[in-house]
Amino acid sequence: MSVIVTDKGFAADDWTGPFRDASQGVANDNSYAVDLPSDTDPATLARLTNAPMIRIAFPSFADGRGFTLAAMLRRAGFQGRLRARGHVLADQYAMARRSGFDEVEIDDALAARQPQDQWLARADWQQGHYQARLRGFGVSGSL
Repeated sequence: MSVIVTDKGFAADDWTGPFRDASQGVANDNSYAVDLPSDTDPATLARLTNAPMIRIAFPSFADGRGFTLAAMLRRAGFQGRLRARGHVLADQYAMARRSGFDEVEIDDALAARQPQDQWLARADWQQGHYQARLRGFGVSGSL
């Protein structure tokens, strides 16, 4: 079983459609969600922008490539549901949200070790966002 984490806390998964591996010749239709591994070639992301949902794997909490893929998908125009799946820690929730993820899917064991209150403590992911604060002071360019 898995738990979905959002800004409101833990929830059951409400996605009822199937997931398809992106390597299976995914087309731009809305009948299924797409599973992406963390080592997905960024050049392939543009063909996925019409999917209703994309789930990006995090094989390790130390593997940050999924954050980059999420940001690239959003910049490419993806407006669907974006989910991080796997080894994402509560401490990484704000980064996941800032990268473009809507939610995080964790297993029951991680949910037991890091209960809902730890995730909710990071649910105000816009607070403490130093880049936004710097942009507010007129600093331009990317950091």
